[in-house]
Amino acid sequence: MRKGKQGILYIIACFLLCSVFVMPSYAEEEVPWADASVSVLTAYIWRGIELSRDSIVVQPTMSVGYYGFYANFWANIDTNPYTSDDEGANAKWNETDFTIAYGTSFGILNVEGGYIYYALDSVDDSQEVFASLGVDTILSPTLTVYKEFARYPSWYFLLGISQSFAFTDYMSLDLSASASYLLSDDADDYPEINDDGEPTGDEFSNFHDAVLSASLPISFGKYFVVAPTVSYVFPITDDAKNQMKFFSFTGDSDQFVYGGVSIGFAF
Repeated sequence: MRKGKQGILYIIACFLLCSVFVMPSYAEEEVPWADASVSVLTAYIWRGIELSRDSIVVQPTMSVGYYGFYANFWANIDTNPYTSDDEGANAKWNETDFTIAYGTSFGILNVEGGYIYYALDSVDDSQEVFASLGVDTILSPTLTVYKEFARYPSWYFLLGISQSFAFTDYMSLDLSASASYLLSDDADDYPEINDDGEPTGDEFSNFHDAVLSASLPISFGKYFVVAPTVSYVFPITDDAKNQMKFFSFTGDSDQFVYGGVSIGFAF
C-alpha cells in the first residue's frame, strides 16, 4: 500500500516538473518589476513545524523579476531565540533563503519552477527544487511539489486555494487554505513518531499540516501596502500530530495560531 502511494506521488511530481519545460509561454511579463516587504509576526511556523518559541520574529523579503524570471531573498530574525537553558538570547538572524525561478502561463494554466537555497544557523543548509501548476479560476487551486535533495531528503506536496474579496479600491479580504503531504526519504531527518513521542525507525509518509489564513491588505497610494494577517496551522493526521509536536520548540504543541502585520512596497 505504501509503495503504491509513493508511486502515485512520484508520478504527480514528475508531471509538474516536466510541465515547466514543455508548456509554451504566451503571456510573459515584459516590464521589469521589484517588490520588498517586512513582516512582524508572533511566531515562525514552517510546514507545520514551530521554529520559534515565545518570541516575535521579523521576516524581510525582496524580489526582482523580468520576462517571467525572478529572484527572491527572504530572511528570519528571531528577537528572542530559544536556548536549551531557557534563558533566551539576543535577537538573531538565523535563516536566509534565496530563490531563483521562472513562471509562465498557458491559457488558464499557470506554471512555475525553481530552486531554493536555505542558509540556516546552527544546522546544515538545505536545497530544494520545486514546481507548481495552478488554474486561473475560482479559488485559484494550485499544486506545488518541493523536493529537498541536499541534506533533508524528502518530498513535500502542497495543495492550496485562495480567494480575494474587494471592499474598496484600496482594501480587500484575502482568504487562503492549504493542505500538505510529506514523504520522507530519511528516517533520521523526518521520522515517523509514535504516540509516546518516540521515532519508530520508519520514514514519515502521510498527510501532514493544513493552514487557514486571512489577510486584510490596505493600499496607501500606488506603491505601499499594509496587511494585517492571521493564520491557524494544524495537523491533518495523527501521524502529523505526533511529528509536529516532536519537532516543536515548545515540545507540547501541534497546532498554532499566529499573526502580525506586513508592510510592503512594489513598483
